[in-house]
Parts: sequence; structure tokens; C-alpha cells
Amino acid sequence: MGKLTTHVLDTALGQPAAGLRIELYRDGDRLRDVVTNSDGRVDAPLLEGDDFQNGSYELVFHAGDYLAASGQDLPDPKFLDEIPLRFGISEDKHYHVPLLLSAYSYSTYRGS
Repeated sequence: MGKLTTHVLDTALGQPAAGLRIELYRDGDRLRDVVTNSDGRVDAPLLEGDDFQNGSYELVFHAGDYLAASGQDLPDPKFLDEIPLRFGISEDKHYHVPLLLSAYSYSTYRGS
């Protein structure tokens, strides 16, 4: 059965990004608003069961708020603030969309 999961790692600090807010949208409609736990993950899949559907999605990672709260030295304005990741779901499989984050860069990939 398909599901969507994510997690965030703070590569500058070498640890999970705990307390980072993430919003999930499908076709412009907000479906979820969650916060990462101490492991940088959310407590349950973002989508599963009947909610898991093919389509275009967007995860918005509120990185600027997290980075400021983590005590890192940041410029004003922040280089990174909200990070939108747009992706498509086309199969009934597990989609894992992690974010590797620092104050000046990020990367993502489709994990397993």
C-alpha cells in the first residue's frame, strides 16, 4: 500500500531537525500541517490509505523558523526560509521525501 513519509536532517549540526514545521499541499489545498519529532520525522505517514492518491503535491518546509530556533548564526534576511518541494505521485508505492538542510543549502531525493 502506498504512503508518503518525510524526515529532515540538519547537516550543519549533524543531527535530526526536531521541531521543524512542514505543510503538505495537493493541488493548492493544504492537507496536513505537522512538526518533526526529536528524530526529525513526523509521528505518522503524511498520506496513506484512502488519502494516498496519484497527483501533484508540495511539501513546504519552514526551515527559517527552525534554523533561527536552533541558535545558528544567520544573516538578516535569512538565505533560506520556506522551502517548497513539488513532486508527483504516480504509483501505489512508498514515497519517502527527505530534506537535508543547512543554513545555506538543501537537497532532497526520493528515498525508500
